[in-house]
Amino acid sequence: MTATADSPILHLKDYGQSVWMDNLSRDILQSGELANLIESRDVHGITSNPAIFEKAIAGNAIYDADIEAGIRAGQSVDAIYESLVFDDIRNACDVLMPIYNASSGVDGYVSLEVPPNLARDTESTLREARRYYAAIQRPNLMIKIPGTPEGLPAVEAAIREGINVNVTLLFSVQSYIDTFWAYIRGLEARAAAGQDVRNLASVASFFLSRIDSKIDDQLDELIAATDDANRQAQLTAVKGKVAIANAKVAYQEYKTIIGSDRWQALAAKGARVQRLLWASTSTKNPAYSDVMYVDELIGPDTVNTLPPATIEACADHCNVDSRIEADVEAAQALIAALDSLGINLDQVMDELLEEGIDKFIKPFDTLMAALVTKVQHLSPA
Repeated sequence: MTATADSPILHLKDYGQSVWMDNLSRDILQSGELANLIESRDVHGITSNPAIFEKAIAGNAIYDADIEAGIRAGQSVDAIYESLVFDDIRNACDVLMPIYNASSGVDGYVSLEVPPNLARDTESTLREARRYYAAIQRPNLMIKIPGTPEGLPAVEAAIREGINVNVTLLFSVQSYIDTFWAYIRGLEARAAAGQDVRNLASVASFFLSRIDSKIDDQLDELIAATDDANRQAQLTAVKGKVAIANAKVAYQEYKTIIGSDRWQALAAKGARVQRLLWASTSTKNPAYSDVMYVDELIGPDTVNTLPPATIEACADHCNVDSRIEADVEAAQALIAALDSLGINLDQVMDELLEEGIDKFIKPFDTLMAALVTKVQHLSPA
């Protein structure tokens, strides 16, 4: 795996965007693949989630020796799961530590999610965030906390306590605004207590392709329900456009917040901005460009977390330029027009959040069931 000096993916940083990878397994750690991706693809961070660990661990013999060690030690299945995941996270943090150090803590992070079934439980989410952070003991660890109404108080408290946070499952612009202010309140409380705010980092993971997939389905239903050619054309023109427009609107809110007096007071104390992170960036519709969620959202103070296939696609044929603030008025107009077209965006975003939680709970449950089976198989008779 090599990349020439003019490979597009190597130039995203020229426009202020960092590439993180949405994938982690013991295989890529032990084979040196992650180290190679850092070198050849400019990967500067890792995000993980229950679906990723389900794919990595279930049915993979590379974990068997550690599972057997856990069995001999009398560990529960939950404890074995955590030992496997925590080891992978620590090792990934160590591989990325040179990036963390060279960037003065801007990049080089590895994200680990609290159990997804806690998304509606503030206290349990915070308890697990504290426990995970203390157990892994790496300065470049980020704890992923869902941006639910119940999750955001946990985000604020975690920031106040000095825990790096990746706020995940953000779909609506308002949820993103609420997330940034939770980050600000946490920093303000920390500063008011006389504690340093300079070494904390946070990203707000704003999901993309799932929005287009859901809205495109609704548009197809509306198109099928009318014989009006003009209306059909109007609806068709919106397909595949909403997620990027929504992200561009969110970025304008980011600019408004960092221009506020409250943020500027924190910036004067050395606080870092909470960067927008584009998530769910693999294109689901084969009719669309496989790098559309990269090309259209390049800009300062952003992160794009890409699955491996999208990393390779971008390395091959991304069209790199700063576009996050291109056609903003058109993006705003498109979002404003959705209601008149028959799309209730607030309802879509609420449904996506619930579906997103479920998409993480199911693989987590599947993984735990697979571990139970594997423990039974590997246990001595």
